[in-house]
Amino acid sequence: MDKVQEIVEKQVLTVAKAVEDKLDEEISALDRLDIDDIEVLRERRLQQMKKMAEKKSRWISLGHGEYSEIPNEKDFFAIVKASERVVCHFYRDNWPCKVMDKHLTILAKQHIETRFLKINAEKSPYLAEKLRIVVLPTLALIKNAKVDDYVVGFDELGGTDEFSTEELEERLAKAEVIIFEGESSRILSKSKAQSKKSVRQSSNPDSSDSE
Repeated sequence: MDKVQEIVEKQVLTVAKAVEDKLDEEISALDRLDIDDIEVLRERRLQQMKKMAEKKSRWISLGHGEYSEIPNEKDFFAIVKASERVVCHFYRDNWPCKVMDKHLTILAKQHIETRFLKINAEKSPYLAEKLRIVVLPTLALIKNAKVDDYVVGFDELGGTDEFSTEELEERLAKAEVIIFEGESSRILSKSKAQSKKSVRQSSNPDSSDSE
């Protein structure tokens, strides 16, 4: 009986050792894999950061990051061709255009990937006619040197001069003339309000959608 027990114990130990060795091998393999993955991801991230830094440097050299005025319509085409994404405000010296200026000044700093410009429509008759600019302010949304969309007046911004920068930002993002990562503060505040409302309704068993 003792001999049988001894044989069984030896087999158990052998199996246990084999399992332990296998686990050690797998852990070692995982460790090596993790290190390699981290190194690959690190290298990839460094390359992405390098490319982004080069892009930002180029954008800044082209005047991105600032809201600037085109001095005359002859310069318009050369400036537009230099940047992939352009928002150009056709303005006159009036209050609605000044409101638009305020928001575009903010967005120019936030969205360095896009060139933000303004041009006096009354001093640019050829350009205004060619692009069919009638209502002021009008934003020409330009991608790859072609006008892709327009924001005419404030109709799409609530029909009032009290619209927020976030509302304009959402409209530009919809046209894909700015790179919009994440959600604007307006969307987040709406989401939070809806969430709170939902929580209140769920906590009140008598609440109903119908009056």
